[in-house]
Amino acid sequence: MKTLHNTIFILLAVVISAILPACIEDGVSTSPADQPEFSTDTLKFGEQFTGDVTVTHRLMVYNRHDKIMSISDISLAEGERSVFRLNVDGQSGSRFSGIEIRPNDSIYVLVSARLNLNDSYDPTIIDEDLNFVTNGVKRTVVLSALAMDVETLTDPVIDTDTRWDADHPRRIYGTLRVEPGTRLTLGPGVTLYFHDKASMQIDGTLIAEGTAEAPVTLRGDRLGSVVGDISFDLMASQWGGVKFSPTSTGNDLKFAEIRNTSSGVAADSTSLTMVNCRLRNSATNALRSNHSDLTAIGCEFAESARSPLLLHGGKAVIAHCTVSNYYLFSAISGALIAAEHTDPDHDDESGAPYLSARIENTILYGSSADLSPKDLTATDITLTNCLLRSNGTDDDRFISCIWGADPLFYTVRADYIFDYRLHPDSPAIEAAGASSVALPDTDFYGTPHPSRRSVGAYEAKADS
Repeated sequence: MKTLHNTIFILLAVVISAILPACIEDGVSTSPADQPEFSTDTLKFGEQFTGDVTVTHRLMVYNRHDKIMSISDISLAEGERSVFRLNVDGQSGSRFSGIEIRPNDSIYVLVSARLNLNDSYDPTIIDEDLNFVTNGVKRTVVLSALAMDVETLTDPVIDTDTRWDADHPRRIYGTLRVEPGTRLTLGPGVTLYFHDKASMQIDGTLIAEGTAEAPVTLRGDRLGSVVGDISFDLMASQWGGVKFSPTSTGNDLKFAEIRNTSSGVAADSTSLTMVNCRLRNSATNALRSNHSDLTAIGCEFAESARSPLLLHGGKAVIAHCTVSNYYLFSAISGALIAAEHTDPDHDDESGAPYLSARIENTILYGSSADLSPKDLTATDITLTNCLLRSNGTDDDRFISCIWGADPLFYTVRADYIFDYRLHPDSPAIEAAGASSVALPDTDFYGTPHPSRRSVGAYEAKADS
């Protein structure tokens, strides 16, 4: 019996000796050298409207050590006065204590903000320290936001000639309407932010006086990122779009960017001239021209669920444009340029003249077909000195074209990069022919055009 007792004692000693180091190893660290690591040293909120609650940003806090880490204090430098709010382990507030992270594990700290009014339209940088105290050592993550006051307009009606300059941003709820016989002029650098389902109805005239240094921008009002570094700027359907009605005349847009729409830009039986404009990220077409007189020079039409450029009857001159499509949010339907009401076999029964389109020095390259219909024999559509993705040969409708060539954009869809400027070895560089229209001196980005221009909207990237 004594031998049995001795054996049990020895076994217990062996078990305890095995367990004890593990218990010690899993204990709570008290060493000042054991500190948390963070997913970033500065949590950037970017531009945010004052008075609005921001989207929630996520900070990861890591314990890279083999013992439990107890963070004795997590707090905002401004305490209860802070414009930022925290959520730690499902609890909201501005200060937390005794937060434990198991060995080689992590926690989320969720941060949102409601930024105070500036009492001016000048953007204000708001930086605040988020402090973590662990084993007597304080470490800090900076919370940074750019607060912008904005003028909010609900269903504004322009019924006298009006000019808006870039003295402050404007946010539109409902429909911004320009009445017949009335002109709205947007000066250099004007940005209009449209709320969900807001839109712009032009029954009069719209003039955009953007420049390469200060373009005019029409966009959705969601700021910041969807997740990580993926900006809301890449998302369509954030607002309705722009519609030019039949009573609208003399519309002239220069260096304007229109993005994030549900229905893009629609020109219905009107006249529209665009020079160095970017129309992108639409849940339908980037531009639909319906029985209109359209001139587009140096423009980009890209990222849409349907054809980026739809020409339905009317007249169109498309010169030195880039038409591409790598839309992210659904399958793409339609060719890069869709032509409708083109001949007796494609008649919409409107009695209006068939489409007459001259497309020159333009790039058609993307993840869908170049052109619809493919057979232009019976139409009044010509493509001259254009670069196309498809293989083919010149004829009476395709003249001096570059067939089956890659223009070498900087666009990388998988990395959410949509940059249609050209790499230095692009076959489009200095490959343009003579133009039938007057051309601007620079592209949208301000890069000067050489005497022998490139095909498409852009020259080689300036920093190449």
